[in-house]
Amino acid sequence: MSGHSKWANIKHKKERSDSSRGKLFTKIGREIMVAVKSGGPDPNANSRLRDVIAKAKSNNVPNDTIAKSIKKASGEGNAENYDQITYEGYGPNGVAVIVETMTDNRNRTASDVRHYFDKFGGNLGTNGCVSYLFDKKGVIVIEDDGTIDADQLMMEALEAGAEDFENEDEMFEITCDPAEFSALREALETKGYNFLQADLQMIPQTYVKIDEDKVASMEKLIDNLDDLDDVQNIYHNWEQE
Repeated sequence: MSGHSKWANIKHKKERSDSSRGKLFTKIGREIMVAVKSGGPDPNANSRLRDVIAKAKSNNVPNDTIAKSIKKASGEGNAENYDQITYEGYGPNGVAVIVETMTDNRNRTASDVRHYFDKFGGNLGTNGCVSYLFDKKGVIVIEDDGTIDADQLMMEALEAGAEDFENEDEMFEITCDPAEFSALREALETKGYNFLQADLQMIPQTYVKIDEDKVASMEKLIDNLDDLDDVQNIYHNWEQE
């Protein structure tokens, strides 16, 4: 069940981003900027930048767009700076929600996030109030298109540092410790695998169901938070049917 639930969350995010590609590119562009500022513009010497580039490619960001973002971030006189801030709270029926942001205005972002928690039946909490219910993991998702030998992929993934391997819903989902993510991703890339998803995620330890009359509010909470320019990622432990 865990694999299906995790992929359901990923799929939901991808469906949302497919309808607003420009916004997705902007969010990944911010991640590239932060990675470049923290470790330089050379992916060979900046593992964080390599990971963001892999994430960008898995979301079909064009290579020239990636190159322009790196060039912009490393250019002289670029004064754009973003703080990475994580918010935690509860959605309808006490669903645990984590919202990761990158912002150049902390007050604006905090106000916007709090507004949607309040509007759709949740409440914003303090740091640590729900994060203990999640584990940070590297997640790689590969489509099972019928051409991949599952046993071989599993062996290669485990040898490269994977902790878990699941094959459900025509997807291979590989998880690992965050410290092993870059090495695992690069090992699988070298062997020619293409990724539907490749990034670090907060994975719920358990999932919860919510009352039917609260589903619409939960969906609106997720969608409205996702539409905020400052929001990069949203994680929750709602078990979507």
